[in-house]
Amino acid sequence: MTPCPWWPADLLPHTGDMILIDQVLEFDAEQILTRIHVRGGGLFNRPDGSLPAWVGIELMAQTVAAYAGCQARVGDKPVELGFLLGTRKFECNVEHFPLGSDLLIHARRSLQDDSGMGVFECHLTGGGIQASARLNVYRPPQSANYLAEGAAHD
Repeated sequence: MTPCPWWPADLLPHTGDMILIDQVLEFDAEQILTRIHVRGGGLFNRPDGSLPAWVGIELMAQTVAAYAGCQARVGDKPVELGFLLGTRKFECNVEHFPLGSDLLIHARRSLQDDSGMGVFECHLTGGGIQASARLNVYRPPQSANYLAEGAAHD
């Protein structure tokens, strides 16, 4: 894998406090590795500063979005919006990620078609924490047009 020269804010369609991953470590055509240091005071933190384990799905989804952002940047294309359609088999050995934890999130593309549908195998690890899931995602070919079409039908 190649070290990533971009910040998460350059790769994700998110802004501000909704960007949960701290760094994209490396990526290639099939996979990506990101990291997060659990800090208190965020949108999803529990009173003790920890993050509920279900936030792991969002961390995985942002890792997949960062993968798409890296692929767009490499191809000199704009970063576009994508959608998490669902997850299968989310498993985690803890109920929360403790304050101060360093977590690594690895996502590997297992399927992607020309319509924008994709499946990624994801793993989150760190300090005795193990979580995994298969994420189903969709990135329309031109997300701005896709959203405009949906708004026109409302």
